[in-house]
Amino acid sequence: MPFFILIVALLALTILPGLWVQAVIKRYREPANRYPRTGGQTARHLLDTLGLRKVATEVTDRGDHYDPVAKAVRLTSDNFYGRSLTAVTIAAHEVGHAMQDARGFAPLRLRTQLVHWVAPVEKLGAGLLMLAPLMGAVTRSPRLGLLGLAGGVLILATGLVVHFLTLPTELDASFVRALPLMKQHGVIREDDLPRARRLLTAAAFTYVAVALQSLLNIARWWAILRR
Repeated sequence: MPFFILIVALLALTILPGLWVQAVIKRYREPANRYPRTGGQTARHLLDTLGLRKVATEVTDRGDHYDPVAKAVRLTSDNFYGRSLTAVTIAAHEVGHAMQDARGFAPLRLRTQLVHWVAPVEKLGAGLLMLAPLMGAVTRSPRLGLLGLAGGVLILATGLVVHFLTLPTELDASFVRALPLMKQHGVIREDDLPRARRLLTAAAFTYVAVALQSLLNIARWWAILRR
C-alpha cells in the first residue's frame, strides 16, 4: 500500500506542474501585442547587444531551445512572431543559454555532452525492458528476466540524472542571465518584471515535471521487479 501511495503522489507531482506551467504561459500570451518587438526580434536585439551576432535566430516546431552545436536560438512560431510577455520572456531565456555557451558555463557543456550519449543508452534500456520477459521465457530462467528488467531500470535512471542536471542550467539561464538582461536593456516594462519571473519559474518547472515523469517510470518498473 505505501508503494501505491508513492506512485499516486509521483503521478500527481508529474501532472500538476505541467498544468500549472501551461496555465501561466497561456495567461501571459495576452494581450498579444503587449510589446513593439516580437520574440524573434527581441532575441536578435539581445544577441547583438551581447556581441553574439553569429548566433542565429530561427523558427522551430520542436519547442523553444538553444542549440549549442548549431549556435542558434530557436523559438516556436507563437513566440518567434508573437509580441506578448510570454514570447519576449521565453526569447530572453533562450538568449540566456547562448550567454552560457559563449562564456563556457560548465553545467551547459556537461548537459550537451550527456544528451548525445544518453539517447542511445535510453533506447538500450527500453530494449532490455521489452526483451526481459522473452529472455526469461526462452531460457526458462526467471533470474535472467529479472536481470534484464534491472538493467533496463538502471539505464533509464541515466535519463533522470540528465533531467536533474538540466534544472540548475535552466535556473541560471533564467534568473542569473535573462531577467537581469531584460531589466538592463529595457526589454520589458517595470511592472511586468514579477510576471516575467513567474514565467521563468514556470519554464524551469517543465524540467522538474519531466524528471518526475522519469522517476515515475522507474518506480513502475521497479514495482514489476518486486513482484
